[in-house]
Amino acid sequence: MKFKCEDLEVYNLSRELIVSIYKLTKKFPSSEKYGLSSQVQRSATSIALNIAEGSGKETNKDFANFIRIAIGSLIETDTSLKIAVDLKFISTDDYTKVDKSIEKIYFKLIGLHKYLKTNHARK
Repeated sequence: MKFKCEDLEVYNLSRELIVSIYKLTKKFPSSEKYGLSSQVQRSATSIALNIAEGSGKETNKDFANFIRIAIGSLIETDTSLKIAVDLKFISTDDYTKVDKSIEKIYFKLIGLHKYLKTNHARK
């Protein structure tokens, strides 16, 4: 089965996360425009981009590799936000709201990765 990324809930959730991240990073100090703010925006965007790119690959094994990269980008996003809390760029409440989305995306990516790894052949 060939996937269209738009048909995957995890892809759509990751795009929603990007919007949330961009809104959240507006709270960062302007001195962070090219620092942590940019980093967290890029890592969040990378999640959706890797899902999209992987969905266009010929095999589920190749797609699974891109999902692993998306998981890494999600973990990087989460860590960047924790650092932002530590630096008092955002509040713990701000982080908690986004963390629920991050957790949901994480488990969906893990599930998709497991599915792709056990179903190598595209039909």
